[in-house]
Amino acid sequence: MAEAVVSFLVERVGDFIIQEGRSLSGVRDQVERAHTDLLFIKGFLKDADAKRRDSEAIRIFVAKIRDAAYDLEDVIEAFVLKVDSKRKGGIKNVLKRLGCIFVELVRRHKIGSEIGVITITISDLKQNLQTYGIKEIRDSSTSLQLCEGQQLLRRTYTHVIDRNVVGLEDSVHELVGHLVKEEHRHRVVSIIGMGGSGKTTIAKQVYHHKEVTDHFDCLAWVCISQQYQVRDVLERIYVKLLCPTKEERDEIAKLKDDEIPGRLSRLQNERKCLIVLDDIWKRETWDFLKAAFECDEDSKSRILLTTRNEQVASHADENGFHHRPPPLTESESWKLFEKIAMSGRKAGIDAEVYTKMEELGKEMVHHCRGLPLAVIVLAGLLARKNTIKDWVTIRENVGVYISRGFGRQEEEHAYVSWVLALSYEDLPYHLKPCFLYLGHFPEDYEINVKILTKLWIAEGFISLTKQRQSSGETMEDVAYNWLNELVERCVIQVAERSSTFENIKTCRMHDLLRDLCLWKAEEENFLQLVKGSHKNEAMHPVSSSSSMGKIRRLAIYLDENDDKLVPSREERGGQLRSLLYFGPNDYNWFPKRKELIPSMFKDFKLLRALMIEGMNDGEVKIELPREIGNMVHLKFLSLRRSNIKSFPPFLGNLICLQTLDFCVADNDMFIPNVICKMNKLRHLYLPWSYRARGKLQLSTLGDLQTLYSVSIGYCDLNDIAKLGNLRKLSIRLSSSQSKNLEKILDAAGCVLNGIRSLRLYNDVGMESGAEVSQIVARCGQIYKLKLFGPTLELPKEFHSYSNLTKLLLSPCALKDDQMAVLEKLPNLKSLDLWGNVFEENTKVLVFSAGSFPRLQFLTLVNLKGITEWRVEEGAMPCLCKLVIGNCSGLSTVPDGLRHLTTLKELKTEGMPKRFCSKLEEGGEDFHKVQHIPSLIIQHPID
Repeated sequence: MAEAVVSFLVERVGDFIIQEGRSLSGVRDQVERAHTDLLFIKGFLKDADAKRRDSEAIRIFVAKIRDAAYDLEDVIEAFVLKVDSKRKGGIKNVLKRLGCIFVELVRRHKIGSEIGVITITISDLKQNLQTYGIKEIRDSSTSLQLCEGQQLLRRTYTHVIDRNVVGLEDSVHELVGHLVKEEHRHRVVSIIGMGGSGKTTIAKQVYHHKEVTDHFDCLAWVCISQQYQVRDVLERIYVKLLCPTKEERDEIAKLKDDEIPGRLSRLQNERKCLIVLDDIWKRETWDFLKAAFECDEDSKSRILLTTRNEQVASHADENGFHHRPPPLTESESWKLFEKIAMSGRKAGIDAEVYTKMEELGKEMVHHCRGLPLAVIVLAGLLARKNTIKDWVTIRENVGVYISRGFGRQEEEHAYVSWVLALSYEDLPYHLKPCFLYLGHFPEDYEINVKILTKLWIAEGFISLTKQRQSSGETMEDVAYNWLNELVERCVIQVAERSSTFENIKTCRMHDLLRDLCLWKAEEENFLQLVKGSHKNEAMHPVSSSSSMGKIRRLAIYLDENDDKLVPSREERGGQLRSLLYFGPNDYNWFPKRKELIPSMFKDFKLLRALMIEGMNDGEVKIELPREIGNMVHLKFLSLRRSNIKSFPPFLGNLICLQTLDFCVADNDMFIPNVICKMNKLRHLYLPWSYRARGKLQLSTLGDLQTLYSVSIGYCDLNDIAKLGNLRKLSIRLSSSQSKNLEKILDAAGCVLNGIRSLRLYNDVGMESGAEVSQIVARCGQIYKLKLFGPTLELPKEFHSYSNLTKLLLSPCALKDDQMAVLEKLPNLKSLDLWGNVFEENTKVLVFSAGSFPRLQFLTLVNLKGITEWRVEEGAMPCLCKLVIGNCSGLSTVPDGLRHLTTLKELKTEGMPKRFCSKLEEGGEDFHKVQHIPSLIIQHPID
């Protein structure tokens, strides 16, 4: 991990040298020398990382390298900020500061001296590499000896049949079908899942299944793992498929390397072969092997592979079948545990003791969260414990036992921690800090992906170098792709996707992987978790890390009784980069003593990220202290849902901010005209409603991608024409703009045409309906559109908006004929109609034949004026999910639902009981919905 940290810090320093060369005047030579030394050191850190586990001296040495790299970045950024602030101040600022110009020169010299000291430190560390016997490792293949023990333990053998198999029957049945049935033509069938999820166990059950052994002429199983030789793998497969005599085996051994792939390929064309490739890690592995698996289109041979990485499966066969084993249910987990830990006990011990063990066992099994390996490991440990005292001890430490492994190396499941840790060790260096950053978030927390990726960017994990390598993608695009790679590698899980299932909205970590994450974060001194303190006691990390080094990141978990909200400077040091607060519940919270609140913002001069969300008791308004204006390194600040009293002018000092989330609880706030100083802003979220003196100046925010809740009454629309990178816009019509609107929109045409997501609120009324249509008409490339308030008519070209996939209308008072425009949208996937979407006299809603050709998700809510809904045959041919809520005027579902053969779920909420009873079996509308697999009726009303 030290290699990962130093690698991304080397890139950051390199970016400074390229971008801020002018600002580094006077210290550039020192910075370049330190950068060169760190590049040299980086080549030795793979070996250092491996050796420090057995050497306290190397561990301390590695910590010094890591801290020196961090310190170098901190002091360079401080130097650049000092220089830039003087340069941008202009004549007026110089005259204003004339009296203290000498002091400023002294401060700048001091920072320059600090750079010199750190440069010398890094140079000394470079010289000492040989002292510790640390070797340079450039090629990962030379590190075989570092993990060969783990690889031997991970190797799988088909003759070793798992005795304890529970809850896999459905997975096995499905996979067998895809391998042997003629209607399934998948060349490659893949089992994908995180370490310990049962991939190999399922593959073995399939491999030995009678239908499989009867169907295929010959079978071969080979475990790939991370270290392998192509010749060895292919020769083993060939031998197993042929079952050769000794003479034939000798003949095979004499074949040239390039002869074996051809022979294997011909054999798969001539006979029905099943080849299992267990535990493939990388796409490159498939590339090395694939020549042996290229067969004719009508070949009956199949490949079954297991992997933790979905990219591997897709790369092997983009049309292949992918199976993800579901977690075990509570009952399945208990059944598996019982087979291992409780077998034979009942006859040999007292009934009361057995009952207590059963109670403790069920409690502990719950912590395994359905992960088969975790259940097996826990059960294997408890099978050797015969007293209640032993079971209670393990119950108190169950998370540690499961995540870190235990026992002697030769014990059957002692390598469980390696199984999980291998996924981490296999991550490329740029993903390791991203993974460890997830440790900030509490257990079972649903992590907002947009917030997470913005935090990664604020920390500098996504460097400009990485962005330049990504074909013009934004840093946000790169960050999202990295998150997706972590999902594909099965080290984090998708919690929620967008309504069209295209994007990940929230993610979470399996408890065991979170334990691994925290273990690694502690080992690397990457992050400290702190729980609140009572009675003014010191705030100490949850786990006492033995690692050397400065604390750079804190996650603080608070409750209502805390007497302290943040560790003192003595407890935490002065190098914090990230400070995230989490209250005692998922939404709002408030400290017991409000006078402690200012301490949350004081003395954090190097902070990059500060998140204090939901601090709101509904009464006390929080005054932000002036000290927050000193956090000039801050790049991410979120006060979302907190009850903040005002937007203080000194926030304008935060000139490095990339994300400012000021969607606070107070919706009637005065905002001073200082946001224009934050010219590095990429994402700006303003309160729902606010006031300003004159118009807020936004034209300087050239990097801005997200502008949320901007009010036309307090913002000059002409400024938007200068925001060339804008992609998401939420705008409020709070006063009529009809006077010069056409001219302004023409000037902003290029920017508006680049908008991908538009949310538009018409607070004026019917007279501004035409203005809504004018603005939407300029946003022809949008993917997502939400309109709130009178719209009357959609743009004439609206039916041809080919990118539009998500649309929400609420209450827009559209004319009757606008349905004919909506239903022609060629690629719309999600449609939400809320409230009086159509004008008041509209009583009948008609979805005509051929309408909404791609629609998958339809939601109808509060359409109280609609008394009849018709769906003609041929409408919505792709609809998957339908939600009807609080539409009290409807007395029945349309007869046309019978034709929606793709519909998988119908959900009603807050509908009259008479309406709901018709849908149930025996009801008069049951024949319309009986083909729908899932019918959910919630909260029927009288």
